[in-house]
Amino acid sequence: MTQLLQDKNVIIYGAGGGIGRGVALTFAQEGARLFLAGRTRKTLEAVAEDVRAVGGVAEVAEVDALDERAVDEHAQAVVATAGGIDVSFNLVSRGDVQGIPLVDMSGSDLTRAVTNGLLANFHTARAAARHMASRGSGVILTVTSGSSRVTAPMMGSTGPADAAVETFLRYLAAEVGPSGVRVVGIHTAGVVETMTRDKVVEVNEAMADFDPAVFEQMMAGMTMLKRAPRLAMVADTAAFLASDRAAGITGTMVNVTCGLVAG
Repeated sequence: MTQLLQDKNVIIYGAGGGIGRGVALTFAQEGARLFLAGRTRKTLEAVAEDVRAVGGVAEVAEVDALDERAVDEHAQAVVATAGGIDVSFNLVSRGDVQGIPLVDMSGSDLTRAVTNGLLANFHTARAAARHMASRGSGVILTVTSGSSRVTAPMMGSTGPADAAVETFLRYLAAEVGPSGVRVVGIHTAGVVETMTRDKVVEVNEAMADFDPAVFEQMMAGMTMLKRAPRLAMVADTAAFLASDRAAGITGTMVNVTCGLVAG
């Protein structure tokens, strides 16, 4: 059976993170050639080794998605090496701040994730779209938490950041669609394997006593499917969306929250 991403050139930004690793492994098993980008070479190299261990092909580059020149130069280098970019996937962390009432937040705490998320997605998507449009095909992917769709207290900057990115994706999809480029987002929320204590406390200092097992049970109880989102669910969905089998999907968010977020 043909692999979903056979002979596809894929850039994954933020590939050293938990979701990045899971997506990279799944994409590699589906036949993609991977270009792993991020700010920390050590974590990127670790993911690349895992990819090669399953028979995949991966190259690593230190790229700050907030540096538009660095993003553009890296995209040009990928095109020069591989002949083109088929998929660009942004998984860059934004610096979200949660656990503080909005009335007590500082302006910088509120806007950091909004600015970082919007610019990182703008830089990476723009670089990819320019190359994809000239070839008449390509897929631009990103993830948000779905917080823009709900009214959850104490989520701080996450909802506004999600909303900014999702609006940008819809606008971009409308502009690049006639050139054959698809733009799709994925709603994820509380992906179990990525919810370590350190990662949670980094976003919400009030969660110092975070217990992953308790969190998974609580998350499962809140979803329609009565199970928490798993990394494989997100990675498998992303592989499908990046593939030609999802050729009719663009300008939308695909919900992989097990029903935590409705609609």
